[in-house]
Amino acid sequence: MLNSLIAEASERADIDDATARRAIGIVLNAAERQGSDMIETVFADFPEARQLSVVTARDEKTPVGSIARLIEQTPGGRRHVALDMISRLHKLGLGHKAVAEIMAATGASLGAHLAASESGLLADLFESDEAAPETGRDIAVA
Repeated sequence: MLNSLIAEASERADIDDATARRAIGIVLNAAERQGSDMIETVFADFPEARQLSVVTARDEKTPVGSIARLIEQTPGGRRHVALDMISRLHKLGLGHKAVAEIMAATGASLGAHLAASESGLLADLFESDEAAPETGRDIAVA
């Protein structure tokens, strides 16, 4: 599955396989850092995807550990992880179109295997069922 995803991403984004592998690893690692329930389903069905996420985390020096996960799974932390993912993809030399193609290929490939829609799967990869913590602040608009 992972090899076909990488090949599809490489073709759709018009990049070489090594860059596509790294890009998919960044996406999978970002989904893991988000704490989504869907990524655990993906990893259970495709252990090679977990391995790629782990290798990518090491190579990219992304934050790890329980404290990093706790911070990353707050609303602000989740936004940071998403922005960090896009930034890392851009550092690979991918433009906006290539990033969109990587995301679409990931959604299409995993969605086909997990019987989910492409956009629905992508949303689930970056969403957790846990409720966002209360901030204790109310905002009034005049």
